[in-house]
Amino acid sequence: MAPWTAATRQLANMTRLSSPKSVTNAQAVSVVQRRGLAGGADHHGPPKVNFWEDPLSPSKWKKEQFVIVSLAGWGLLIYGGYKLFTGDKDKKESKKEEIRVREVPR
Repeated sequence: MAPWTAATRQLANMTRLSSPKSVTNAQAVSVVQRRGLAGGADHHGPPKVNFWEDPLSPSKWKKEQFVIVSLAGWGLLIYGGYKLFTGDKDKKESKKEEIRVREVPR
């Protein structure tokens, strides 16, 4: 913030506070509440990016996208492990039936 803006704000606050004592209620509220929700634009740390813009650094991703990608990854890992260890029983049974059908005709 430039020094002249800080000085301007300080001067404005001093003139508001040094106004006559017959201050209405609305003016008193404006004196007490200075910033309100104005601090929402103050970001700390590096800016967050979409996961498809920088897929190899999850620390830079937006929180919501990190959660979605993480849950999808865990889901694929669990499903892949399930399929790996249980195998496809339908395919094995159908192969056994084909072998039996071929052996039966004499």
